[in-house]
Amino acid sequence: MLKVIQINQNTELIKQSLQNNRKAQKKLYEKFAPKMLNLCAYYIKDIQQSEEVMLNGFLKVFTKLNQFSNKGSFEGWIRKIMVFECISYLRTKNKYLFTDKIENYEPLVENEVELTIAVEELHNHIKELPEGCRIIFNMYVIEGYKHHEIADMLNISAGTSKTQLFRARKALKEMISLNQKKYYERS
Repeated sequence: MLKVIQINQNTELIKQSLQNNRKAQKKLYEKFAPKMLNLCAYYIKDIQQSEEVMLNGFLKVFTKLNQFSNKGSFEGWIRKIMVFECISYLRTKNKYLFTDKIENYEPLVENEVELTIAVEELHNHIKELPEGCRIIFNMYVIEGYKHHEIADMLNISAGTSKTQLFRARKALKEMISLNQKKYYERS
């Protein structure tokens, strides 16, 4: 029942926002801004830049609100705009490198070590990934894009996307293992 009420509330806020009702627009912004800022922070390390990208994303949300067709989740529609806005920002500000070569290949052994990690700690590790790896990891693991979709959006090959994801997973595993080793040494 709660989800139905939220959908109806979103629909009403969207209708009012389309009529340039500033209070409704503010409510939509306040409802989704915290989640979208968190999403932008996954892609962009600097919090002020993340906030700027989020604000630009909301500008697009409100200017393209008439294009939302009420099919699917409104939040999902906003997320997609925010991801594209983050990628657009990264393209203009940085010439991030993607490579499809794997150096020092060592296959990951699943269940090698039982790892327990806090969400905040994992988020911090993700922020430390090299930019190309971080972008691919976020798009694949967090946003759920497929490699061919990522390749199309970033103008890279699907193989490069897979390589970057492999590197990201390997780096995260190493960071987590190192943290656990330090934790057990202190105990």
